[in-house]
Amino acid sequence: MNYLKGEFKCLTNMDDSKPTSSPEGPVDPSLVSEDGKNVKAVLCQRCGSKVLCPGMAVFAEKELFLPSMRKKTSIGQSDGTLDGDTLMAHWLVDDMYTFENVGFTKDVGKVKYLICADCEIGPIGWHCLDDKKSFYVALDRVNHE
Repeated sequence: MNYLKGEFKCLTNMDDSKPTSSPEGPVDPSLVSEDGKNVKAVLCQRCGSKVLCPGMAVFAEKELFLPSMRKKTSIGQSDGTLDGDTLMAHWLVDDMYTFENVGFTKDVGKVKYLICADCEIGPIGWHCLDDKKSFYVALDRVNHE
């Protein structure tokens, strides 16, 4: 399988290695097809709204920091400390119109966070404004069905 790897930058490099785990734990092989795409639909953990249809995203390993899950109005607000998680396992989408149901926060520096468009919980993913073709959805922030 082909996986994508990268740093906390907007650039992503292809790599033919075969990692099967992330800091969150092993990646469930039933979620990833032979060609590295999502086998199951990607759903919001809170309301069950469909974020992505099967086969529309590629598994990618990229170290990204996502703030703790909360309503959209409080994602960009902070008292100087930011509570969250550094996650490695993501679904990578190269076109924002591929999503079934996703919203975006206001710019937070050079980043927009992805949220559920129905219930506005998030962030479920990350998008760097410098890279127009990389939208990451964290596997740990969504359900699969």
